[in-house]
Amino acid sequence: MRQAHEERAGGIQERARSFAETGLVNRAAEFDRAGYLPRDVITTMADAGFLGAVVPAKWGGQGLDPLEYGELTESIGKACASTRALLTVHTSLVAETLVKRASDRLKEKYLTDLALGKKIACFALSEAGAGSDAASVTTSYIKKGDLFVLDGRKKWISFAGVADLFMVFATDNGATSAFLVERDMPGVEIHPMSGMLGNRATHMAEVSFSDVEVPAENLVSGIGLGVGFVANTALFHGRYSIAWAGVAIAQAALETMCAYAIEREQFGVKIGTHQLVQKMIADAVTQVGAARELCRRAGRLRMEHSADAVMETNIAKYFSSTIAQQVTSDAVQVLGGNGCWDRYPAERLFREAKVLEVIEGTSQLQQLLIADYGYKKFAVSKSGWGT
Repeated sequence: MRQAHEERAGGIQERARSFAETGLVNRAAEFDRAGYLPRDVITTMADAGFLGAVVPAKWGGQGLDPLEYGELTESIGKACASTRALLTVHTSLVAETLVKRASDRLKEKYLTDLALGKKIACFALSEAGAGSDAASVTTSYIKKGDLFVLDGRKKWISFAGVADLFMVFATDNGATSAFLVERDMPGVEIHPMSGMLGNRATHMAEVSFSDVEVPAENLVSGIGLGVGFVANTALFHGRYSIAWAGVAIAQAALETMCAYAIEREQFGVKIGTHQLVQKMIADAVTQVGAARELCRRAGRLRMEHSADAVMETNIAKYFSSTIAQQVTSDAVQVLGGNGCWDRYPAERLFREAKVLEVIEGTSQLQQLLIADYGYKKFAVSKSGWGT
């Protein structure tokens, strides 16, 4: 059985690398400029099994473990950040959360279609006034017989423009709950957004709900469990995916600046021979390697169901998004004027890296969480100090 799993995982990794090299890397700039991900890309992702990567085979997925999924995420993310974002949103935030938190009835209703890519899902938590503070959502619900009625508006929702299913968080007198809302339910309206810094091809939109009637069976987990049970689970999965996204973008930037530095001449020599350029390259090689190992550590702890997995995922997400910003900034610097031009990948990678410091919990939020963890773990009493 283990051999069959390894062969299946190896096959999906090979498909991912081939898809990234032949179908994505040379089209990423086109997607970015056009502001949308073509349907053929989404279809290819579905047909290749990527959208059900971490869903168990029972529900039509590939059953990849966290390390295998991380490798898949890096392969796709290195070629195109917006395409990788579909993995983060559809696969990590929604499908993987349903595996962990949904009833068997709800899984039967939606999970196989999600794993096979027959339906696309998005994660509708953020609002104009609610981002990292998930408990402050104002979208509301009321119980009405065997239905829940939702009203409100969500913002910054990636893939809302093409999604068939929305995982929506709403509140009733402080009891925040999660619901699965179908696109064609009366009262759901989609308002596309443009002008974003990064993730421009992720079909981002605002979503409004006006007296939307949702079957009671579409409640995920239970009333009042939306933040502590569902959203926290989803963000745990999402942050792991974003941690690998940072590695992917930083690796792409490293390869870009290395290739440029050994070819570009200034003052009669290759710029890669200059020590200050070499310092940027050396720092990038070290940082990317360190970020990848932090992600792998988080993945191993997830596989072990360790109590430290959540915090180590936060650490990996914080570090990889930080170094992605640094490495892409250095790539722009190495490429000079060309680094500021959209005919080269450096400026797009720079923009995409900045987004990672904001989504799935800002870097500042991660710092607070990590510092609190540090106090609890490392502030060993030093009795006798100062005496």
